[in-house]
Amino acid sequence: MSARIDVDRLFGALRRVLLTLVGLQLAIAVGMSLVDSYRRRGKKAKPFPVSPPQTVSVGDGTVTIYTYGRDLYDDMIAAIEGAQRQVLFETYIWKGDETGERFKKALSDAAARGVEVYCIYDGFANLVVSPVFKHFPSSMKVLRYPVYAAGWRFLDLRRYGRDHRKILVVDDDTGFVGGYNIGSAYETEWRDTHVRITGSGVWDLKRAFADFWNLHRRRRLRHSERPLLLETASTWEPSIRVQRNVPRLWMFPIRSMYIEAINRASRNVWMTQAYFLPDQDFVDAMRDAARRGVDVRLLLPLKSNHIVADWISRGYFSQLLESGVKILRYRDAMVHAKTATVDGTWCTVGTANIDRLSLQGNYEINVEVIDESMSKVLESVFAVDESNCLPLTRGEWEARDLHRKWTELILAPLRPLL
Repeated sequence: MSARIDVDRLFGALRRVLLTLVGLQLAIAVGMSLVDSYRRRGKKAKPFPVSPPQTVSVGDGTVTIYTYGRDLYDDMIAAIEGAQRQVLFETYIWKGDETGERFKKALSDAAARGVEVYCIYDGFANLVVSPVFKHFPSSMKVLRYPVYAAGWRFLDLRRYGRDHRKILVVDDDTGFVGGYNIGSAYETEWRDTHVRITGSGVWDLKRAFADFWNLHRRRRLRHSERPLLLETASTWEPSIRVQRNVPRLWMFPIRSMYIEAINRASRNVWMTQAYFLPDQDFVDAMRDAARRGVDVRLLLPLKSNHIVADWISRGYFSQLLESGVKILRYRDAMVHAKTATVDGTWCTVGTANIDRLSLQGNYEINVEVIDESMSKVLESVFAVDESNCLPLTRGEWEARDLHRKWTELILAPLRPLL
């Protein structure tokens, strides 16, 4: 009887310790977020170097690379205004500010002149957007992906992913995809990357939109909503592949795409990420590449818009630096791009961050391109971004303050949640 009481006491003590640690982690995370939010009030991003839009021929079409929001938005609006038959528009964040209103007007005007307009936005990401902004003309077909999508299937993890994609397809011949959300701050204050695709590569973007719409269309008010049918036949462009994470179908190819490319690298791996919280296998792939002589560079924000993610990300720096990976910290502005180039031949631009939510949770989409001309452009973009970075040396990292090491250690268990 005494032994049983001792065991019960031991388990009780362990539970209390565990709850204390979890509470401490959450308290630190919330406290850091509040302090960081207060410090950012009224602050504007400083000017940062950008590359002008550059267009290259890929397969039977073209790819244009954008690194500045204003350039991108102007071309997206022009494409919508020139639409003749159909517009498919999908975004994670759609701010109700001047830029958001500009897109809303262009889309509603297109619908008013008889163009089929389909729109998708994520309900959770736009909780703080005014409900007034979310009232759309009946001529537009709008799907608000719900804040909670699991319904009564509480334990079905396939139904908890957010719609983190950003897609625009106009009239079968022009498609846009990349990291840019829709909002005034993103137009001038964030450094992001987006691409415009023409040619047969657009078909996969259209199919990606249609598949998502058809999978979730019954969440619209009209339960008899007809499916979005593709009127053009599938065409294959061997230089371009669209990789889609679809949690509902338990499909997550983007992580595999990255790891395979890194494992095949023989010359260089240059990667830009907004948030970097990989699993250990991903880290090992980067370390192995660096150890076999590959020039591995990782470009991250010096300070992102999610301070907790920054601190958790730093927990990987020791391993990477020890292996020879170069870590570059982008200063003065938020770099939100999700891009990579390998060996001057393979490259990707898309919506997926290197974290659990993107690689194993959310609806994401990345364009994978095997083309030397596009890889060369992205390498030149990387070089411009690198000119605005502070490199992190191994000595500097090892000399960081004790309180920083302690905070990283305490927050480390939160990695699987992000």
